[in-house]
Amino acid sequence: MSPVGPTAVEPSRGGRDFGLLWGGAGLAVLGGRATAFAYPLVVLWATDSSGAAGLVGFALLLPHLLVQLPGGALVDRVDRRRLMTACGLGSALVAAGAAAALLSGAVWLPHLLVSAFLEGVFTVLYQLAERSAVPALVPPDRLPVALTRNEARTRAASVLGQPAGSALAGLGAGFPFVFALVAHLGSVVFLARIRGPLRSPADGAAPAAPASPRALAREVGEGLAWLWGQPFLRSVMVAVAVSNVLFQGLNLAVMAAVKDAGGAVATVGAITAMSGVGGLVGSLCGAWWMRRYGMRALVVGGLAAWTALMLPVAGTRDAVALGALFAGSGYVGGVFNVVVGVHLTRAAPDHLRGRANSVAMLVSSGAMAMGPPAAGFLLAAVGPARTILALGAAMGVTSAATALSRALRIEEPIPARPKGVEARSTS
Repeated sequence: MSPVGPTAVEPSRGGRDFGLLWGGAGLAVLGGRATAFAYPLVVLWATDSSGAAGLVGFALLLPHLLVQLPGGALVDRVDRRRLMTACGLGSALVAAGAAAALLSGAVWLPHLLVSAFLEGVFTVLYQLAERSAVPALVPPDRLPVALTRNEARTRAASVLGQPAGSALAGLGAGFPFVFALVAHLGSVVFLARIRGPLRSPADGAAPAAPASPRALAREVGEGLAWLWGQPFLRSVMVAVAVSNVLFQGLNLAVMAAVKDAGGAVATVGAITAMSGVGGLVGSLCGAWWMRRYGMRALVVGGLAAWTALMLPVAGTRDAVALGALFAGSGYVGGVFNVVVGVHLTRAAPDHLRGRANSVAMLVSSGAMAMGPPAAGFLLAAVGPARTILALGAAMGVTSAATALSRALRIEEPIPARPKGVEARSTS
């Protein structure tokens, strides 16, 4: 007899629909990664201005700071599949406009700034909706596996997207955007084939869109208040924010160290690429680690491992050694993202899931922007080696503070599924 209730998922529909959601989002991420690399590259080659290239890169990232919180409230209010479809079509139109202009030989910076900003907006909304939709398509006991697949997909797209964007840009400035156009249209096709709703039945249909900005602001506040009221998640998000600052600073410090040692730009690219490869492998192992260790052990252990991997970077300029250390850090990051993602998704009720994800992503994105300027001041003052040691020491302090956090010591693990609900497979 099939179970009934808010967590019941028909096996055939759950596996099929999750596969379509996964594949469609994979195409969208791959197209987005290719153009995220192509935007500053095309502008730099066309204008010979690093300032202009940085400006278009900033326009692409700005929505991650401006749109996250209202976007989370929107995701909790509207039909998620329709929102994702609209974002996919919007991204396709933006890519088509950029491709047409660039293939005709026209490089107009204001147009590319607007295009990059709009693509960033559509990307944020799409990601929030997709993350919030996953629990509606898989049973609770399969959630770690589903989020592991999502993290692996994102890591793989990151590894493949950058070389795809650079190789296509070498053929012509507009070709990365043609690739993105096809990828986003493909994601829309995948979404159209999903049969079921992308919302848990317990919460019913999505409510109507908010009637006023005040209502939207109130709902954003509810998401912030919910996450603040979760001691475990609050402590973990603080550690994530600090770690992101430190790793962004580490990337800049390693670039400076390689340059001072007479290394090539390609060497820096190869070293940082190893982080992506390690992250892909780590994300595939996330569910394996979760079956063997609790949330607290994995969070504290991950921060300690990052400290152990960061400190030796200060003492070597060998590209192979640096690549291995970055691969190890990426592996830990892949596991860490799965662990935190599973805990957040299980803890947040469906009607708040979009807002919970938006707060978490805002903390992560906002923190990343602080790392390079902070490291820049340190580099100018004490040089690469001491800067890296300082960053490693700060990671060690973060690890120790998190291990001693009372919130992590008293947190009760969230069960894989409610009692009385039969397990269902996504395959």
